[in-house]
Amino acid sequence: MEYQFRTIEKKWQTSWKNQKAYQVPNESDKPKCYVLDMFPYPSGAGLHVGHPLGYIASDIYSRYKRLKGFNVLHPMGYDAFGLPAEQYAIEHGVHPAKSTHDNIDNFRSQLDNIGFCYDWDREVRTCDATYYKWTQWIFLQLFNSYFDRQLNKANPISALVATFEKEGNTNHVCPADNQLNFTAANWNSWDEKAQQDVLMQYRLAFCGFGEVNWCAALGTVLANDEVINGFSERGGHPVEKKKLRQWYLRITEYADRLLAGLDTIQFSDAMKEMQSNWIGKSYGAEIDFKVADHSATLTVYTTRPDTVFGVDFLVVAPEHELIQSITPATHEKEVADYIAYVKSRSERERIAEKKITGCFTGAYVVNPFNQQRIPIWISEYVLAGYGTGAIMAVPCGDDRDFRFAQHFNIPITNIIGDAYDGTAANPTKEAILSNSDFLNGVVQKEAIAIVNDRLEAMGIGKKKVNFRMRDAAFSRQRYWGEPFPIQWKNGIAYPLAESELPLVLPTVENYGPGPDGEGPLANIEEWKANHFETNTMPGYAGSSWYFLRYMDPHNTTAFCDRKVSDYWGQVDLYIGGTEHAVGHLLYSRMWTKVLYDLGHIGFDEPFKKLLNQGMIQGSSRFVYRKRGTQIFVSAGLAKTMEVDQLHVDVNIVDGVELDTEAFKKWKPDYAHATFELEDGKYICGVEVEKMSKSKFNTVNPDDLVNKYGADTFRMYEMFLGPVEQSKPWDTKGIEGVHRFLKKLWRLFYDEMKGKVWVDEKATPAELKVLHKTIKKIEEDTERHSFNTAVSSFMICVNELFDLGCHKKEVLEQVLVLLAPYAPHISEELWALIGNQGLVIDAAFPIFDAQHVTETSKEYPVSINGKVRTNIPIALDATEAQVHEIVLGNELIQKWMEGKPIKKLIFVKGKMINVVI
Repeated sequence: MEYQFRTIEKKWQTSWKNQKAYQVPNESDKPKCYVLDMFPYPSGAGLHVGHPLGYIASDIYSRYKRLKGFNVLHPMGYDAFGLPAEQYAIEHGVHPAKSTHDNIDNFRSQLDNIGFCYDWDREVRTCDATYYKWTQWIFLQLFNSYFDRQLNKANPISALVATFEKEGNTNHVCPADNQLNFTAANWNSWDEKAQQDVLMQYRLAFCGFGEVNWCAALGTVLANDEVINGFSERGGHPVEKKKLRQWYLRITEYADRLLAGLDTIQFSDAMKEMQSNWIGKSYGAEIDFKVADHSATLTVYTTRPDTVFGVDFLVVAPEHELIQSITPATHEKEVADYIAYVKSRSERERIAEKKITGCFTGAYVVNPFNQQRIPIWISEYVLAGYGTGAIMAVPCGDDRDFRFAQHFNIPITNIIGDAYDGTAANPTKEAILSNSDFLNGVVQKEAIAIVNDRLEAMGIGKKKVNFRMRDAAFSRQRYWGEPFPIQWKNGIAYPLAESELPLVLPTVENYGPGPDGEGPLANIEEWKANHFETNTMPGYAGSSWYFLRYMDPHNTTAFCDRKVSDYWGQVDLYIGGTEHAVGHLLYSRMWTKVLYDLGHIGFDEPFKKLLNQGMIQGSSRFVYRKRGTQIFVSAGLAKTMEVDQLHVDVNIVDGVELDTEAFKKWKPDYAHATFELEDGKYICGVEVEKMSKSKFNTVNPDDLVNKYGADTFRMYEMFLGPVEQSKPWDTKGIEGVHRFLKKLWRLFYDEMKGKVWVDEKATPAELKVLHKTIKKIEEDTERHSFNTAVSSFMICVNELFDLGCHKKEVLEQVLVLLAPYAPHISEELWALIGNQGLVIDAAFPIFDAQHVTETSKEYPVSINGKVRTNIPIALDATEAQVHEIVLGNELIQKWMEGKPIKKLIFVKGKMINVVI
């Protein structure tokens, strides 16, 4: 009876589906466990072997926790709105609704082929109106709320209005403009437009004008993480800075709570550091520098006010609103040219830029403490949104300022004495200050408080806590996204009533950009006539809360019933890539905190534990074509010739050997190719790269599942290495895992003899192998060390084979252990050995230490120092018993040759030596 994996896997996938084996109730006496994947956007290319890595890991853990007695929620859905889906539709000349639907069908087929335990009754699609109705509803919660700094939480905007009517904004500093002050009388005298303009500066979801990353080719604004080196991540189109009316989320109000929350969740240290750095909390001061010969004042933010006497120049963001007014005519052209250069650059590129660039404005400020004139420069490394958009440069204490000063030959003032040697900046806080007026002789770290107090006493500055993070852009000038539930009338944004939701995305044939940078919805007359917002929400809108909808996906009266969310609570294990560190993860954490503040859920962090899977990289293959010919030379010969290196499809290469006949059929251009071989073979070049269709190094999991089976594919993906590490794909190793599963099968059924499993009592040696394996698999699975677990299964099967173990008592427990990793073969064998029900409903085996506790030891026994044999002796044997056992051994008697014993040396637990 052979291992017919194709038949077995289709049989059980159908059975699981028909039985609804993975349907999960929202009420249970069992403890809950919520395991979640970062859900995919359904690309037209479908899955390649890199995509399922995290999905297999989460599936193994979900099945394992179910065996351990948990009620496990393990859902799947699709991040179906957004730029990638729309671009794919445009490129293929179809409507995004159709292409997205077709792509989802393909994804679902591929996922089912691998045998995942998803509760498909909970599937969500962000582009489904029954889903995005609640995305719109949550947006309105944000729109109708503000952050109460006194209570450190979100509150309804209606409460703020009531306060304004009674006392103005005396106790509520405006987050958008801290200079805004008004009384109750002022508020009550204003018309609706004026009041709404003020409220917009408090709302958590607000509209304003801002400089954005505008991509004309894509017709939309891009987030900072969608722009690389001044070009769009998708399509590689030029990106420029442009001012447009945009929706934003006031995530900066949650900066402190987002930082504090990192201490309560299990994210990796690297992930926490990425989020912490992005939030960028710092303590410092704002200092006012009056512009020389001008009425303007430049306010700078610094974390080192102690260095104020070492300021040799100011650096201002090229976008700063004062640049134009303070730049004298003599420098206008130079400044304008530099600003034009900076506008072509992305924020990410500007921050990462190593080359020093800048431009002197021709203007000066005056140091408020000693009246010294200080030149004003502009440079791309200063960003308008961070702090005040202006910094004071102290070259003797800051490396970037030092390099800038050297590059532009700006004189450097030494305020830290011997701590500065003139060759490099020294950022110390321990130096004694000099050339620093009233701070001379003071240690730097003690001078910070002195300067802060003096600034506030003189009215020229104040202590300030600052954050690098800025409010999140929350609108796109695209068609394929959630419509905003907003109507604009007379310049006022009016929210739709809940009864009017969902505001359904209209079906259109042409979804090109609208006029003046507006979204495609601006081209629809009926939409415009209803005064609806013409922008749509960004891709991350639906993904910021989807984990909540999985809990209660069919609820038509709420995004999630409170009783249900109280039961499931936080996601216990969230698996996904690090690329979402400062986008999706921050936004979903903010949305969760807002919903918690408003009483809709009972927890304020969405994910208890995060596991970041690594990337499976492509192992590319290359052929070498003699330049100007159709002659292809093997890799070893190519080194001495002038050749073009070309990517070749890895699926027609066995290891590094090219299938030359398949190559000739691969592309028409190669039909008449000829080959120069090495030892009769064409050897390809190899390089590890990102897995990509353009590099022909993708491998379709469907092909591997068809050839080796889903169980082999699942275990091989895990066997490649630790799930959190990136590693290259190599199909060649999959044969070994397949052989392991066939060997497992032979413990139960022989191809010639048929059934070989028996109902006999297990021996101590067999129980030792079993319980050693139980302990190892449980430990490895709990800590997500799935690769070492696969190795342990292989060791277990080999040891059982060596023992000739075919006993059901042992083997059925091995099947339960294996079920999370290789569910199909486990399910089949579980049924064939006479068990009722599914293996997934069995109980995880209980480790019994007595079966692995050693009771004896193999002692090496020597005669006059030469080892002659090994004898097993009980660990608790007395010395007298050892004498009797050793001297009674036939082999020892033979080596003693009848000679009298002088003494017997027994070192407990180590060795025995007989001296004759």
